[in-house]
Amino acid sequence: MTKKICGTNYPVSICFIVVNEFCERFSYYGMKAVLVIYFLTYLHWDKNLSTAVYHAFSSLCYFTPILGAIIADSWLGKYKTIIYLSVVYVIGHVVKTVGAIPTVGNSIVHISLSMIGLILIAFGTGGIKPCVAAFGGDQFDEEHVSERQKFFSIFYMSINSGSLLSTVITPILRSDVQCFGGDCYALAFGVPAALMVAALVVFISGSGLYKRTPPQGNILLEVCNCIGFAIKNRCCISKDEPERKHWLDWAEEKYSKRLIQEIKMVLRVFVLYIPLPMFWALFDQQGSRWTLQATRMNLAFGNLFIIEPDQMQMLNALLILVFVPIFDLIIYPLVGLCRINVTPLRKMAAGMVFAALAFGAATLVEVNVMKTVVDPAPAGNCLLQVVNVVNGSVSLKVSGSDLFPQPIQYLQDPPGYVTLPLEASSKTLKIHVRYNENDFTCTEMFDQQKAYSLIVHPSTNGLQCKLVQDNIKKNENGNPLMRFLNTRSEAINVTVDDVTFHADRAYNVTTNKTVPRGEYPRVRCSMQSNKCSFLDLGLLDFGASYTVILVEESGKIVAHKTEDIKANNVHIAWQIPQYVLITVGEVMFSITGLEFSYSQAPANMKSVLQAGWLLTVAFGNVIVLIVAEGAGLEQWKEFLLFACLLMGVFVIFSIMSFFYTYVDPSKLDEIYLNDSGKEEDDDDIKEKCSLKLKNITKL
Repeated sequence: MTKKICGTNYPVSICFIVVNEFCERFSYYGMKAVLVIYFLTYLHWDKNLSTAVYHAFSSLCYFTPILGAIIADSWLGKYKTIIYLSVVYVIGHVVKTVGAIPTVGNSIVHISLSMIGLILIAFGTGGIKPCVAAFGGDQFDEEHVSERQKFFSIFYMSINSGSLLSTVITPILRSDVQCFGGDCYALAFGVPAALMVAALVVFISGSGLYKRTPPQGNILLEVCNCIGFAIKNRCCISKDEPERKHWLDWAEEKYSKRLIQEIKMVLRVFVLYIPLPMFWALFDQQGSRWTLQATRMNLAFGNLFIIEPDQMQMLNALLILVFVPIFDLIIYPLVGLCRINVTPLRKMAAGMVFAALAFGAATLVEVNVMKTVVDPAPAGNCLLQVVNVVNGSVSLKVSGSDLFPQPIQYLQDPPGYVTLPLEASSKTLKIHVRYNENDFTCTEMFDQQKAYSLIVHPSTNGLQCKLVQDNIKKNENGNPLMRFLNTRSEAINVTVDDVTFHADRAYNVTTNKTVPRGEYPRVRCSMQSNKCSFLDLGLLDFGASYTVILVEESGKIVAHKTEDIKANNVHIAWQIPQYVLITVGEVMFSITGLEFSYSQAPANMKSVLQAGWLLTVAFGNVIVLIVAEGAGLEQWKEFLLFACLLMGVFVIFSIMSFFYTYVDPSKLDEIYLNDSGKEEDDDDIKEKCSLKLKNITKL
């Protein structure tokens, strides 16, 4: 007798299953939320490789559910499959966490452990994906249909709750907690690992309460065998045999007519699935390309709070919880009152349009974001800006070119980089500087496709030049970069937040270092002569790169800040419209698509359709992987390409939907009530194939 909750028809065992799902989803989405930033800043991969590996992992997570379903239905059963693959899942998390500890090995070890961990996680999460929900449904008696439906609603809520909380919490653990001298990825991955351990412990704790059904064979394998048999039979049967209405009818010798008809119904739905991966190709970029876009935006909401770039994904989970009841209770009924026949396939097509519009919005945001980015110089050229620390204006010409037509003032913030033609991979150029009616000449070596700052400073001979190579790449995590130029004759130490800079004497420049975004009115500094105690650096903003010039004024060291790379001036709130549009698209496409698939499939074929649906997600991620590594487009062009591709798919899907005829699978019971099943075994087919081969030999 199954124990019930407080006299209701709800089994006590479902409490363990719901908590298990919450912890597992927290574990998965929490780890995945920080994954792209981890690839960029910890493994030091570029954006395209980071995106490709992210989507390769996502794709594998949606290929492996088929394997999990086969193991559960044909061999171990759902309970043991969940236990064993959860152990694999936990091991994957632990390996992934160890790979994020800087003191464990070198970069090769970190990459190897990260990849092994991700593969194990993909097999774990994918393998249990088709089992947990179905195992929860198995706990109910057949007559308690309404209770089972409510359980699935609670189950879905636990998924979104785990996703929402994890995408808020793990980015905070990554950025706000510092360990090993940087962002604490070990903690950001370790907490999801602990939640997966908790999920496994909770699930095992309910072992004595579960209703377990033994493996009864996998319908997916039976479908594949039937299709394979039909193809083999069609190829082996003599041409003298009469034609059949459908190629699957060639399986009638071995399989029942009912099963064949059910497979025909499923295949008709599968044909509609063909265009669907393109929707998922757009949808799943929230965790990759959209997160990378957020790193180049202003993340501060005034003085209230700062959001992390990898936290924006939580909008999708939050909006899903809001939009599902709004669409079900308000929008769809209102559309129905207007006598508009909104079929499931039309809803899905509309969802595609909203997803394409989301990427149109992302394109507009990206165009504006790119205005603060400095593009590298093309081959045969380099970038140059001039910093004047001579007490007066200077005029400058490089090898006779008039790149700087206006005089450069003392401590003037450079207006931007100019492109200096070299016409070679490297070149030595003469720089003519005019100061106080005197002419000076500097000689410097320039390499192509690099950026430089030319520091013009006083010397005993009147004036000298110092060429410093610049980093024009914005910080991958969105925080500002800064360096110090010391004009004094003794070294100065400056501590910004917890980051220490040692500015050597006589116009030396420190290396660029990352500092947290914020206001810095009193930054501690020190030098032997005690002329420096505090510096006012003002606001160090997101995405900017600063050179702070330390000069002596009125017997004290003061800071003059110049901006080498402009701060991110597009606010993160401009991403909200694209998240709203993509979530509306998800509500209309994903939820409706599952409902449509279930309504068009016989009861025993629903798992087959579930496998097909998950494969569309997997192939969608494969599309992103190919485009990210192969297209080589600017980001705004890539966004626009995806939007146009989905609109093209929308047209194709709409045409296919127009010719689709809805069916009622329940009528199969009436039609095939007396279907007896197999009529001919596989040996008979082999005999026919053998006879056909003999006839061909005679010819």
